[in-house]
Amino acid sequence: MATGSGRYLRYILFAFFGITILYFISTSSLPSYTQPLTEAAGKLSWDDLSKLHPHPPPPPPPPAPPSSEEKPKTDFDSIADAFHNDPLRPKVSNSDGNSRLDITPVPSTQLSPAAPGERVNATFVTLARNTDLWEIARSIRQVEDRFNRNYNYDWVFLNDKPFDETFIKVTTSLVSGKTHYGQIPTEHWSFPSWIDQKKAEQVREDMRRRKIIYGDSVSYRHMCRFESGFFFRHPLLHQFEYYWRVEPSVELFCDIHYDPFKFMKDNGKKYSFVLSLYEYVETIPTLWESTKKFIKAHPEHIHPDNSMAFLSDDGGDTYNKCHFWSNFEIGNLDWLRSQPYLDFFESLDKDGGFFYERWGDAPVHSIAASLLLPKDQIHFFNDIAYYHVPFTHCPTGEDLRLKLRCHCNPSDNFDWKGYSCTSRYYDLNKMRKPAGWEGQV
Repeated sequence: MATGSGRYLRYILFAFFGITILYFISTSSLPSYTQPLTEAAGKLSWDDLSKLHPHPPPPPPPPAPPSSEEKPKTDFDSIADAFHNDPLRPKVSNSDGNSRLDITPVPSTQLSPAAPGERVNATFVTLARNTDLWEIARSIRQVEDRFNRNYNYDWVFLNDKPFDETFIKVTTSLVSGKTHYGQIPTEHWSFPSWIDQKKAEQVREDMRRRKIIYGDSVSYRHMCRFESGFFFRHPLLHQFEYYWRVEPSVELFCDIHYDPFKFMKDNGKKYSFVLSLYEYVETIPTLWESTKKFIKAHPEHIHPDNSMAFLSDDGGDTYNKCHFWSNFEIGNLDWLRSQPYLDFFESLDKDGGFFYERWGDAPVHSIAASLLLPKDQIHFFNDIAYYHVPFTHCPTGEDLRLKLRCHCNPSDNFDWKGYSCTSRYYDLNKMRKPAGWEGQV
């Protein structure tokens, strides 16, 4: 019995000494991980966090049980408030008297550092309705994430109706530059006085029966006429020299590591594209006749080094229907405001084809650029990957796609397919086609 008691006593002594040794090890010899963790978190220290709340509150009293009318606010809520609200700014009231937090978006400079170098006097421009909000929001995120978050260019939004509060609030929160909102003047979005309304109505009905895309749409015709001859005259665009047109529901597949606006200006480019194709012949049966009438009336406007061969296979007698797809374009606003372009548009406008047929702004812009500009002022952006239903421009060349972190499928690239006119553009300008183009024909 005594032997057993001695054994138990030894076990107790060993356990006591073991616990004592572990205590001294844990309190004196373990390294501190505070600094490495702080460095891993981007040098964020507790002092930095305290600056978000300059006057730390006293220790809170024991929490009272929540009433049925209020929910307890957790520490996670406090942390979220610290990053999304300025604690020094009080709550404000809505017009109905209900209080709300005055939330301030995080400045773009905190999201991504600005790229070095000067900025061009340029803007993005979008024609949109209030109902297009979530489609254009998607496009804005594409442009911001792939390019503008580092350049912070402004954005102009135009609508034939007033923009509502939700559209303005959401789009402003997404754009890293300033946003501008304008309503289109009635005279730029209506039938001009010389249009025979009855004739125009009969044309729309005929196109409806023939199932021509947008053939019976009045608003589509107003849009095409506005984009052809008026968007660049809007007062909000008077201050800018270059524009980049962005449509709802587009996608940019690759990073853009330089400033396309600056490229355009530094290299004297006036118009650019990423997709080209043939126009629906049923929508423009007399467009080329109107164009030839303009050429005859204004030979002084036709540049001697023009791109007629892009438009015609017989020296200008007929139109082959090739055009640059204008839902993506980066261009010079001063060129569109020039007398040659204004004379061209006004000549077409008087002929009435925007309403008696269904002339699109894409062939109008393309014909104008091809005839009024020298060839070297039109540019193809192979490195800007782009999608607008149903066509994709995915840069030709694997090395380029990898460098630009592209996520497009090269087999979807439209450039070298039979219905594309991009190959014609390369041949006209005696340009070497990118490596690998033969495999995408």
